[in-house]
Amino acid sequence: MEDKDYGKTLNLPKTSFQMKANLPNKEPLMVKDWTKQKIYEKSIDETKPSFILHDGPPYANGNIHIGHALNKVLKDIILKYKRLRGYNAPYIPGWDTHGLPIELKVSEELGEKMKEMSPLEIREKCTKYAKKWVGIQRDQFIRLGILGDWENPYLTLNPEYEAKQLEVFGELYRNGYIFKGSKPIYWSPVTETALAEAEIEYKDIKSPSVYVKMKANQDVLDKIGMTEETYIVIWTTTPWTLPANVGICLNAEFEYGVYKTEKGNLIFAKVLAEKAMEEIGIKECELIKEFKGQDLERLTYQHPFIERTGTIILGDHVTADAGTGCVHTAPGHGQDD
Repeated sequence: MEDKDYGKTLNLPKTSFQMKANLPNKEPLMVKDWTKQKIYEKSIDETKPSFILHDGPPYANGNIHIGHALNKVLKDIILKYKRLRGYNAPYIPGWDTHGLPIELKVSEELGEKMKEMSPLEIREKCTKYAKKWVGIQRDQFIRLGILGDWENPYLTLNPEYEAKQLEVFGELYRNGYIFKGSKPIYWSPVTETALAEAEIEYKDIKSPSVYVKMKANQDVLDKIGMTEETYIVIWTTTPWTLPANVGICLNAEFEYGVYKTEKGNLIFAKVLAEKAMEEIGIKECELIKEFKGQDLERLTYQHPFIERTGTIILGDHVTADAGTGCVHTAPGHGQDD
């Protein structure tokens, strides 16, 4: 890449490149000479011990930045050092040409026109966009003096790469590592696509914590020997997840109690009952029943404001640090649940 283009790429003033020894002009000539003399190819010897550095591919969606430069230069130093130490240390560059970063850039370029296009047409635009930036980034990395097999990079959109992915997937399936299940997936209503957890940034907010009583069904009453209405009390710091509640988790080994109070018969873990009732504002209580958490496994209760039956489950993550010992569980809001 010529010096004038490189300056524009990094958005730096022209004076930044007025170095001694005329380096901005000499460095591209040095890189060109390395390529002509096949310095990289001559340093690769498959008879020597192998040293493999797995390099995560960058997204092909824009000019390189200082993060790319730092990443690639440090790894290039390691590989050059290893070659000088007698190792066969190849570097096969690659690019990630799938996913939201590229789709987002293409959607910004297309604007309202995107709504009139078919998924196939949009994918073709994404492919063309990605390949364009692969070429630009390749020249920029070469300009940094990075040695590698730049003529034969891997692209995740290449059919042979995708075929290899399917081959590995098939092997995982045959070995029994692939199963079908349910898990929550982050979804962007703006870009209308799924989001990876690494793409999520949480905003710090303050929200009230609440205690909520959930009515125990007859199977629970029968199990603990109650004839009157009884409620399991949960405590949550995320009240907006209550509509998604489908379970309450107890600790199998905790001792739980039914407490008769002015707010009804309430179930708490005994070790947390006093503190919880104090925070709720309960003045008087009487312990009338005791049982282990494991006694209620797979029994049921009613959601407090939705016509839905929830299930009581057990989990070691239920602790005696805070709350009631009865943990509100809403799988739609997180894989942990």
